[in-house]
Amino acid sequence: MRNSKRVRSIAGLMVLNVVFVVICIVTLVPILYAVTHSVSGTGGALSSGISLLPEYPTLENYRAILVEEPFLLWLKNSVVLSVGTMVVAMGTAVTAAYAFSRYRFRGRKSVLHMLLILNAFPQILSMFAIFRLFRTFHLLNSYIGLIVVYAGSMCIFSIWNMKGYFDTIPVEIEEAAQIDGAGGRQILTRIVLPLARPAIIVTAVMVLIYVWNEYLFATTFIMNESSYTLAGGLYQFQSNDYSRSWPLFSAASILVSIPILIVFFCIQKYMVSGLTAGGVKG
Repeated sequence: MRNSKRVRSIAGLMVLNVVFVVICIVTLVPILYAVTHSVSGTGGALSSGISLLPEYPTLENYRAILVEEPFLLWLKNSVVLSVGTMVVAMGTAVTAAYAFSRYRFRGRKSVLHMLLILNAFPQILSMFAIFRLFRTFHLLNSYIGLIVVYAGSMCIFSIWNMKGYFDTIPVEIEEAAQIDGAGGRQILTRIVLPLARPAIIVTAVMVLIYVWNEYLFATTFIMNESSYTLAGGLYQFQSNDYSRSWPLFSAASILVSIPILIVFFCIQKYMVSGLTAGGVKG
């Protein structure tokens, strides 16, 4: 009886692993095709047969993107927006999440629920209102305006995720530090924040990824080519002069993805604890 259960368990795990492998392969095929097309010669992606091996591999598309086009300028713009949004959003969300986790004040649950409701509305519903505000305060083609919008959008996710992680940190640790004479700022900076480092790192990277890949606001409120982000630059590749040069577009897409992949692999060890612990308690 015990052996049959063990056999069924092993068989179930094998089937599950096979399913996961198939899902990974299906997911990787478009990426491999994009990589293959980025090192192919000029031509249309739809005019030739599907192949994961280029017939005549070349790095000319990457050279053209980096040398002939303002890709590095768009990269700089995306870095400025991403880092600026991350600093503003995390600076606000960390203190707010700690306050929601540790203090019991009137309207606390109502505010948290209201934040969730606000987060449920699609961003496109606020486009016209934000555009009017930006035009009134002269924030069109401005990084400051986009940073405010991005930080406001990601603060809700950041607050909820880090609040859940702060809830898992025992209050007794802070009480012991208070007995030893530590003040509120010392408790937060020397005890709570180091313990919450996985959640803070993961949340900051999620904010970074959101801004890095954001397309709607970046192409609506930035109308100057010198201020384009990577998303706006890729849109120009696809819609204007390079609408038929899919190898060039594929090379640009691969280059855009590389920095995020590097960041992801650097913080991979924090991903599981930072996201799952943050979602345990609400």
